[in-house]
Amino acid sequence: MGPLDGATVIPLLLAALPLSTEPVAPSQSTPLQENFGMAATVRQFDPLARAQQLVQDLPRSWSGSYTPFGPGEAANVRLTLSSLKALGQMVDVRGEITLGSTTIPVQGNLNAASDQLDLLLLGDYPGSDLQSGGYFNGLQGFTLVGWSAPRLTNPGGQLVMTPDTTAAPAIRGFW
Repeated sequence: MGPLDGATVIPLLLAALPLSTEPVAPSQSTPLQENFGMAATVRQFDPLARAQQLVQDLPRSWSGSYTPFGPGEAANVRLTLSSLKALGQMVDVRGEITLGSTTIPVQGNLNAASDQLDLLLLGDYPGSDLQSGGYFNGLQGFTLVGWSAPRLTNPGGQLVMTPDTTAAPAIRGFW
């Protein structure tokens, strides 16, 4: 015998509600009430368009300093971006970084939606501070970047950069 054998089935009648055949547009709906009774605003943000804008407006020259968290010496840094290309909401970044007197090619990605930067060194740095296999990771674009070392014996470091104002600004036509 099954569990429903001998059970009483009660039919349930649903009340017939008239249904509207007209579609309801989202603009006709009631606004969402948030922020202590104030209507919530919708943030209009297009990361694809921002990636295109970053390719045009991002400074090509940055300078600053790298300071290791462990033993090691601070170094002056100069980053020169030679190529920027928008790939969806990502910006492909290529160029070279000069740490002290050593110049190393770099390649990375800048997320236009979150300003997260991942920057890889494509060469070896002669000092023990920046080991092969590590990368620079920033959550504020190029301004504040941390070095993530490939080994736990290296505590990493901090790269602080600002746009280089000594470089000549790009001249754009009015048309």
